Amino acid sequence: MNEIVRWCRIDTPLGTVRIVARGDAIAGVWFDGQKYDAVPDAAWRESPVDPLLRDAARQLQEYFAGRRARFDLALAPQGTAFQQSVWREIAKVPAGRTASYGDLARRIGRPSAVRAVGAAVGRNPLSVIVPCHRIVGSDGSLTGYAGGLERKRALLALERVEVDAAHDAIAAGPAHSA
Repeated sequence: MNEIVRWCRIDTPLGTVRIVARGDAIAGVWFDGQKYDAVPDAAWRESPVDPLLRDAARQLQEYFAGRRARFDLALAPQGTAFQQSVWREIAKVPAGRTASYGDLARRIGRPSAVRAVGAAVGRNPLSVIVPCHRIVGSDGSLTGYAGGLERKRALLALERVEVDAAHDAIAAGPAHSA
């Protein structure tokens, strides 16, 4: 028997976002049109009044309004053990700061796995909540983002991270409050 998956959509300054819950945890947050978006099936039920989804929506709206830097939600992203380890490290990068793919690879004890880390970052199912937009190239360049580089730039700007458009060099600025 398939588990019922609940979902809702919210509008954000960067486009519509779909929030997905499984059981008592958030399993996904995707911008419409994002790469690697989950494919709904018959077990998915739209549930805009679900308390968990409403809480996630509220926290995302607070983030986009500049009133939240961290999320307080139970999370249950689905992925391999390697992907899970990368996503846990991404979640540790604070608002207003960035880390490189190489930094993540070292933090998970796999310093030579930079490309695999990059692939795991790209498959992050919890956009914004697990802040993969804070992950940059070793030279500070803005490399891929499943939601699109313009969204990545906008998310970093929201967190007051300065982006030099000429070569995407990153300089951390003060972040908004939690």
